[in-house]
Amino acid sequence: MVKTQVQIPDALFREAKRIAAENEMSFAEVVRRGLEEIILHHPPGRERAAEWQIPAAFDLGETLAPEEDWTALCHE
Repeated sequence: MVKTQVQIPDALFREAKRIAAENEMSFAEVVRRGLEEIILHHPPGRERAAEWQIPAAFDLGETLAPEEDWTALCHE
């Protein structure tokens, strides 16, 4: 087994510690299980998809604000 150090944002660390306590497992076990889960979704040999496009048949409807205002609205 490999021992390593990682930097984890405080909020993520607190949530992982909470999950560990609620499930009576160690923090290390939570991290291992999390890594196992993400590895399942990214198997070896999988090619990166081409740039993703919204399917043409998918209608998002009218936007609530003009595109030039989106950045400012996201920062509110």
